[in-house]
Amino acid sequence: ALQSHLAALEARRTRLDALILTVKKTLKGASMMSDLEKFECFKQKVIRENEETYGAEVRARYGNEVMDRANARTAQLTQEQYWAMATLEGEIRTGLEAAVRSGADPAGDVGLDLALRHKAWLSHSWEERWYSPEAHRMLAAMYTEDERFTAYYDRALPGCAAFLRAAIEAHIQ
Repeated sequence: ALQSHLAALEARRTRLDALILTVKKTLKGASMMSDLEKFECFKQKVIRENEETYGAEVRARYGNEVMDRANARTAQLTQEQYWAMATLEGEIRTGLEAAVRSGADPAGDVGLDLALRHKAWLSHSWEERWYSPEAHRMLAAMYTEDERFTAYYDRALPGCAAFLRAAIEAHIQ
């Protein structure tokens, strides 16, 4: 238990050190920062916002290690990996909207494509050892059971969250 607690504290210290450095560099002026430094600041903002929005809930449900490792995974993303993840996320949202508008079957080819894209998207933020079809389906269930997820997926068109859940349940075994 102490080893786990120590690891969590060290991970938090690492994040705080990075945030302190970011603020110091920002105070010097963003124009003096390289593109890589700006990207690192951006990632720290994403991590901070994710922590503020979901951190307490994730830590209470799954433990500090899960949240700390997810934050560390995000911090390790390269620019190329991050933008690939963001592009894939956009493709999923666009594909969901088109599928719902056309009345596509989540158990059909369109659903398969979206379920596999979603699995690929998860690979950017989930460690391979965390992934299982069951965990993927449990996450998909939250898309219709948690109003925050439903609002995210349905913000342009109602039914997208339900379609994604059904597609994942049909194809991720």
